[in-house]
Amino acid sequence: MSPWLAAFGLLLLIPGALGFAILPGESLNHLEITERAILNATVQACRELAKAEGADFTLPTQPFTAMTVAEACRTPKSSKSFRQAITFIILRNIRVDIRHALNASFHFDEEMFVQGRKIITEGIRVIKANNKQDNFEAARQKVGEILHPLQDFYSHSNWVELGNIFPNPNLIRSDTSIGNIAEESRATCRNCDGDDCRNNILEDIIEEGILTSGYFGLVPIVSTKPKGKCSHGGPVDQTSNTEPKGGINKDTLDSSHGHLHMTAANMAVAATSELLEDIRGAAGIRPFLQMMGISKGSSKALCFVIDTTKSMSDDIDAVQAITSSIINSGVGTEDAPSLYILVPFNDPDFGPLVKTTDPNVFKNAINSLSATGGGDDEELSLSGLQLALTSALSNSEIFLFTDAPAKDKHLKSTVIALIERTQTVVNFMISGSTVLNRKTRSDGELNRISESEAELYRDLAQASGGLAIEVTKSELPVATSIITQSSSSSLVTLLQAARSPGSNDTFSFMVDETIMNPIVYITGRSINFTLTSPTGESEQSTNSKGSLIITSRSVGNFQTLQLDKQVGLWIMNMVSTNPYTLKVIGQSPFDFLFDFVEVSQGPFPGYDALDTRPRAGVNGSLLVSLTGSDSATVTEVALVESSGSGEIKGVVESQGSGNFLVLVDRIPSEEFVVRVKGNNGPIVFIRQSSTNFRASNLTITADSSSILEPGTPFSVPFSVMSHDIEGNISIRATNNRGFDLASPTSLFLEAGNRANDTVTLSAPLNTPSGTDVTLTIEAEAPGGQDTNYVVMRFSVFNTVTDFAPPVCTLLSLQSTCSDSCSSSMWELSVQVTDGEGGSGVDSVTLRQGNGTLNTSLAAGNEQITLVSYNASCCSPNVELVVVDRVGNVDICFYANSLSTKVTQGSLCLIVVVLGQIMKAAII
Repeated sequence: MSPWLAAFGLLLLIPGALGFAILPGESLNHLEITERAILNATVQACRELAKAEGADFTLPTQPFTAMTVAEACRTPKSSKSFRQAITFIILRNIRVDIRHALNASFHFDEEMFVQGRKIITEGIRVIKANNKQDNFEAARQKVGEILHPLQDFYSHSNWVELGNIFPNPNLIRSDTSIGNIAEESRATCRNCDGDDCRNNILEDIIEEGILTSGYFGLVPIVSTKPKGKCSHGGPVDQTSNTEPKGGINKDTLDSSHGHLHMTAANMAVAATSELLEDIRGAAGIRPFLQMMGISKGSSKALCFVIDTTKSMSDDIDAVQAITSSIINSGVGTEDAPSLYILVPFNDPDFGPLVKTTDPNVFKNAINSLSATGGGDDEELSLSGLQLALTSALSNSEIFLFTDAPAKDKHLKSTVIALIERTQTVVNFMISGSTVLNRKTRSDGELNRISESEAELYRDLAQASGGLAIEVTKSELPVATSIITQSSSSSLVTLLQAARSPGSNDTFSFMVDETIMNPIVYITGRSINFTLTSPTGESEQSTNSKGSLIITSRSVGNFQTLQLDKQVGLWIMNMVSTNPYTLKVIGQSPFDFLFDFVEVSQGPFPGYDALDTRPRAGVNGSLLVSLTGSDSATVTEVALVESSGSGEIKGVVESQGSGNFLVLVDRIPSEEFVVRVKGNNGPIVFIRQSSTNFRASNLTITADSSSILEPGTPFSVPFSVMSHDIEGNISIRATNNRGFDLASPTSLFLEAGNRANDTVTLSAPLNTPSGTDVTLTIEAEAPGGQDTNYVVMRFSVFNTVTDFAPPVCTLLSLQSTCSDSCSSSMWELSVQVTDGEGGSGVDSVTLRQGNGTLNTSLAAGNEQITLVSYNASCCSPNVELVVVDRVGNVDICFYANSLSTKVTQGSLCLIVVVLGQIMKAAII
């Protein structure tokens, strides 16, 4: 390992160093280990980025939190997306215990060291390929999956008992030996002395440095433990009752080797940090931070899905204007979007997807759009929306522009599934449509969207908590003002409601002290309302010139009200027989994230995030996290009917680290939203989900390896079950990449039983490694009375044969250094090669050093990269990060005063250099 990592690993093992100590008597679990390592790795990345940019960096106070780290990284508006990324990775980590509980390879049980390392190293290669393609969601998914076995190694093996004080660096490298593994016939343990297992590993195993791990089994009469082998131990492990009795796991302080729990847990934190460091080395600092949800400016994406047929020229002009306005006003500010996405569509095509972090690339893509073609009325709007939903960040906001009905209406349920899973808001900007019938436009052409056809867009907008804005072509530029208002990353939803058919109803929403710029959005025709403030003052839609509504704007079916800020409970009385939607938003740091989860019923505690709809009419669980404050707490969570007044409140249980488990005794059968009430000191706040959710009486499950190999059929087994639905269940399977897919169209289901089948997916041979694909499998009950789905994300990865990192060879080190370092220089020449059969050197970058780095290819040999570096003698150390084309990383360290090189994976530490780096790590 590099000197910095060695020093950092040592610091992690010192109680209290860098915040990784815990209170005596408490055990660390996967959640806490993962979060601490992510927070620390992000701090170190931001610190190095600040140094490279010549900016100051202030280490956040202990203990680190997502909010304090985001602030230290000078990206305070990323705290929500950072918290979301951490939670996603943690839930994927915990899922391993639930879905792979008895697979020894995922836990390094039963001496499955080679198999366990293969899971880790294959996963690392996939993560690096994902990051190279900017597919950060897929990368996060795989990070969570491989961190579980990595962390289990230190609890389930005897690495700690062997006296090691550093993590095993060979767990994340497949080109080296993992260690001296015990032969299958070799005894490793003796019986524990009653409950005392501290000396149950045989002396010769310890003396010879032999690696072993415990066997595990749940069935008493079936033991697969060979003679003389160690057991995992614990009350559920039945092998621990056969000789040699007892166990060696260090999962908790009460485990068989619980006296070593703290050492193993802290080493797992250090190992997790080391793995994240390796991923960062391959990706670079900024892409690594993006993977973690940290980015400059807003954490929100600017995402447009645009119809490019001939009649859309005015719309494209409006989009180009609003794009330039947002980009020009947002450059360098906290509200600048962190990601830009564009998906054009027409008929018969949609795409290509433009996904970039560069505002100028996005602006050029928008400006290059032209309106051409389009012979029939219908376009592939939902295909374009599906691609955008699977490419955007979760909790994003998408704007779809069209004047045509959807040709691909069959994708409606798929789009709703993706909306629910990503909790993305979709706004439809429908130009030239009519409410009652088709009319002739000014250009003599007939409007292309009828009332019934526009209803599809309204349904999708309502499901997402978005708006279906229907305007004429000339009104569109005014309507696009909503895009500017929605570009802030601190937007929160105070109220979201819809009535179809329309009805007279009364709604309330709370404006707390943190809310800025409260705005009311209304869509619908012929609507009257009365707005009452917390002081009792009222204002009506027929006379909105009072003091409550600062500005009011109406265009087409869309009305916005900018409210005067008054803290307290507001009342809105709506009067209309026509369908309408009502939405109230504001800007505030306080918001919430949540997932529907399933509490584990197996031998290991935990909860698994659902990839499907929750089951209707029975109890259920949610995992809620608050953002914007480390001291805020959840006091109430309710599931509220979207089109009614019914609500079901849950029981809130704090899980620590800002997480709250919410237990409800019944999931509604009606469409619902999630409402959260909390407080932060004296401030009471209420927030609501934008997305509307549905439950189902159908249960659909699927599980498969998350890696596709191009050209090889990939099987995804799935099953459907219901306690009260039977008959022929319709099956639909779609993917966002257009890959070849084979799927059944129906299954016969008997109530109370499962029906099983398989979907087969094939990626083309030329698919780049790191491409991700989203597969949605839907099940629909007879007559369409009920539907459910499962959404899965897979990564495409080509077989790799290059497992070794590039090699640095020192060519020369020259120095004119004297006592006065400021007036003298030193220079370095290094040759970097990737070895015979290697994939080639991809990049050489500086990690440490304030000098000038230059690289070039050797004349006549493109396999050799020549590196020159020169710096002031006041900056005597340099670290080079060398990466090959498949992501293998090495760190080459040189010090002018010592002419020394240290590479990752080496244990050669120079005392003077180590002292310098440890000092830097502590500051």
